[in-house]
Amino acid sequence: MPTVESLPAEPDLQPVLQAEAVDVVRDGRHLLRNISLTIRPGEHWAVLGANGAGKSTLLALLGAVSHPTRGVVRVLGKQLGRVDIRELRAHLGHVNPRHPLRSPLTVREVVLTGLTNSIEPDPFHRPSPEQREQADALIHTLGMTRRADAPWTTLSQGERGRTLIARALMPQPRLLLLDEPATGLDLTAREQLLTSLDELRRRHPALCSVLVTHHLEELPTSTSHALLLRDGECVAGGPAQDVVTTDLISACFDHPVRITREDGRWAARAASPEDGHWAARAASPEDGRWAAPAASPETTRA
Repeated sequence: MPTVESLPAEPDLQPVLQAEAVDVVRDGRHLLRNISLTIRPGEHWAVLGANGAGKSTLLALLGAVSHPTRGVVRVLGKQLGRVDIRELRAHLGHVNPRHPLRSPLTVREVVLTGLTNSIEPDPFHRPSPEQREQADALIHTLGMTRRADAPWTTLSQGERGRTLIARALMPQPRLLLLDEPATGLDLTAREQLLTSLDELRRRHPALCSVLVTHHLEELPTSTSHALLLRDGECVAGGPAQDVVTTDLISACFDHPVRITREDGRWAARAASPEDGHWAARAASPEDGRWAAPAASPETTRA
């Protein structure tokens, strides 16, 4: 099985993405207001907020799909509006969970379509042996080796999600964009996806990513930074351990919640009005709520 060497990320590389004082206005309504963000190689951002907070609008800007009404967005050093966005998109891996494929391509064939950014295989492009080896390496990293020859039409939603991430990585993008990748997954599929993302990030240390969600339980342990949005405005942004906190998440979702973290995974539960000291104490078994982070290999062996 092909392997991918893990090398330390280079800390001095230029930002992959910058947004400066960005507004997005549609029909006189602000969808985003005064948003600034800088993403560097090796950083893995989570964008959190309630439905309608502006998460998908921001992701469209970062993926060079749309332009800001005001402000500046630079992708790979190129400013939107002054560069051919088709050129930029070749360096971005955007995972669309609603991939419109209907034919029974195998997992390997679907992954290889990432080379031409096409839904069906390009009859004028024949992957090289090196590209096929790269596809197998990504399939292995995403935990899909046993299903490499399975038809797309037989895959579960979780298996399709991991296949699409491998597909998005075939052009070797510098930025991976994930829009609520765990939506609709059952517990096992969600944990398999998050474990695969952690492994992917370990094997590709220079890759940076943005994951949009409104569920803290869907954040991989490798999440390094977070941006909180509320009504199109930034509540907070920065290192995840400083941003994913009880006070800031409560402000972001406009509801008192208690945030806990165990083995690198976050969880949130609503606070009751009677619980005046919930912010200062950790969750306990008496709270009556369960959590299911993936077990580590050490836990499994034990």
